[in-house]
Amino acid sequence: MQRKAFFDALDELIRQRGLDKEKVMAIIEHGLLNAYKKEYDNRDNVRVVFDEEKHTIGVYADYEVVEGEPEHKHQMSFEEAKKHKKRIKPGDDITINVTPSDFGRNAAMSAKQILKQGLKQLEREKVYDIFKDRENEMVNAEIIAMNREKDFVTLDLGHDLITSLPRKELLQSDTVRVGAKIKVYITKVEMMPKGPKIYVSRTDRNLVKRLVEQNVPEIMDGTVEIMGLARDAGRRSKIAVYSHDENVDPVGACLGRESKRKKEVEEALQGEKISFYRWSEDTKELIENALAPAKVVAINPDKREKTAVVIVKDEDFTGAIGSKGQNVRLAAQSSGWKIDIKSVADAEEMGINYTPLHEEREADEEEA
Repeated sequence: MQRKAFFDALDELIRQRGLDKEKVMAIIEHGLLNAYKKEYDNRDNVRVVFDEEKHTIGVYADYEVVEGEPEHKHQMSFEEAKKHKKRIKPGDDITINVTPSDFGRNAAMSAKQILKQGLKQLEREKVYDIFKDRENEMVNAEIIAMNREKDFVTLDLGHDLITSLPRKELLQSDTVRVGAKIKVYITKVEMMPKGPKIYVSRTDRNLVKRLVEQNVPEIMDGTVEIMGLARDAGRRSKIAVYSHDENVDPVGACLGRESKRKKEVEEALQGEKISFYRWSEDTKELIENALAPAKVVAINPDKREKTAVVIVKDEDFTGAIGSKGQNVRLAAQSSGWKIDIKSVADAEEMGINYTPLHEEREADEEEA
């Protein structure tokens, strides 16, 4: 089958759609082979061969040369083999061109139908590969539709792929209107019978992490590291950061000049408040930083259980706990410590012994 135009058109199609040429050729080969077997011969030793230099497509059969009469379809007698190749002996393998005279016309017609069916699957696989590489990453999306009950919105993720985002995965403050641009976090990518299925979220805490990474070059280059992150989606996030360079302030780097970097993250989250604090190997310093802006009087840590009783002034107790326990909860989650807040009055009533932090530090300075 000589079809230079076929190969040229195929190359152009692959180039335009950005497909893997080997996969496209494999689909055509498989389809033509099935067509050959159905029309001519159902042997399992035949294969379709493409010669792009000569612009030909042929069908070839592989045989094992044997003495006497063949016992299997993939065998050929020595006498028959000598008709095709003079220098042959029993035990050798031989390949015979079995391309039918009318195979070219039929193959050209079949290839079009095969491509039409196969390209859809190839493009699905291409899109799947693109988004599989972006699993656990942040991407831009556009709201293109929403159902009447507004319990989910439809997003365009690009690459001709749309997905649904349930209302519970949106922030309460999100602007839900057709045409709105939002950033989403890809939590999972699956290949389904009809194509790839992408699961996305606006409430996942890793969306905050990716936004901060995107806006803070010192995190991207490894100078500053996020050590802990806790989120009350749509309301507040607390992030513990550490600098591997003593000359770089990790909190200052994340805030940016005039808190510009922080504000960009908050804007992308429709006003969710972001708080950064310095991570420390010193347990008491870490917990004190985590509870900011609350003022801490004393900390009694239990390193074995990784729990800590934290004493605050009576008037600071409510602020340390935060609205509905938010401040202490986020501090505990981001620092990795279970924190129990007590007021000075409660500590005295419960007989809790403690040394104020300022006295501990004064003692340390005297020793130094």
